[in-house]
Amino acid sequence: MDILITIQHPAHVHFFKHAIEELDARGHEVHVRALDKDVALSLLDEYDIDYDVLGSRGGSLPRVALSTLAIEYRLYRDAKAIDPDVIAAIGGFEASHVAQLVGARCVVFTDTEHATLSNTLTFPFADEIVTPDCYHDDAGPNHYQYPSYHELAYLHPDRFEPDPSALDDLPVDPDDTYVVLRLVSWGAAHDIGDEGLDSLSALVEQLEDSGAEVLVSAEDDALPSELDGYGMNIEPHRIHHVLAFADLFVGESGTMASESAVLGTPTVYVHSANPGLMRDLDSFDLLFGFHGERRNEHAAKQAVKILESSGIDWDERRKALLGQKVDATDVVVQRILATAG
Repeated sequence: MDILITIQHPAHVHFFKHAIEELDARGHEVHVRALDKDVALSLLDEYDIDYDVLGSRGGSLPRVALSTLAIEYRLYRDAKAIDPDVIAAIGGFEASHVAQLVGARCVVFTDTEHATLSNTLTFPFADEIVTPDCYHDDAGPNHYQYPSYHELAYLHPDRFEPDPSALDDLPVDPDDTYVVLRLVSWGAAHDIGDEGLDSLSALVEQLEDSGAEVLVSAEDDALPSELDGYGMNIEPHRIHHVLAFADLFVGESGTMASESAVLGTPTVYVHSANPGLMRDLDSFDLLFGFHGERRNEHAAKQAVKILESSGIDWDERRKALLGQKVDATDVVVQRILATAG
């Protein structure tokens, strides 16, 4: 079969990379179309995945709207040429629209309830919407749920083993006490109107006073001048190894927060939204979410508490999580082929 997969975000590369390899091994032709978003193209290059670029989103709402029309047209043009049996995407409304136009089946994966605009534009046109079973909204009659997370398509222990050499170019060793602080640019459609961390200098000082080195990972141009010198310079495909050896993750990014938690790294997540995924991770005591007006104050206290605590077996908590979850790549491959018929 011909399978068309669209990539809108770096995390989508990780999510689909093993599925692409397995589908290719089974003799299917996989065509990848990607947006130029953050480090998505660099990751595709690193994993030796062939792709064509559809464009990039604009910064303001009007520019997002105009660029989206251009992206959808380019995807339609390519799909007409490919004539795919199925189009797959993570929350990709362009994919579901184009599938209708070219007569292809469409399977959409999502774990983000608060992406309300994208979901509204996507779900009515998709043949199947696939979500983790912690997704607490009703995605309609074609809703398929499974016991796992997107992050376990690439961070399940059958797929990933932390490599200490990935830290060679950083000012920390795997045995050092360090924190990864993640800042986002707030440019995604589902982030508009949301907010996360503030008083960053004070937060970093508290983390350092607790005996930790602080490494900052900032999306796009999100690194503020007050944190000059803390920025992490690392190849994008190595970030999961850095998260795996970290003693703590603090951040605004839902993707990186959930990645850290499933790796067994205690996680403090600061954001206006609290989707089902974060609630599920919280139930395993691996992620601590803070979302109200005093979220920054409470998050800082929790971060310090984690760094100064001893005797907590985070690996045991991760084992409890993995005992209830499956390798999500197996689900991705199964649902793409089932949707294609």
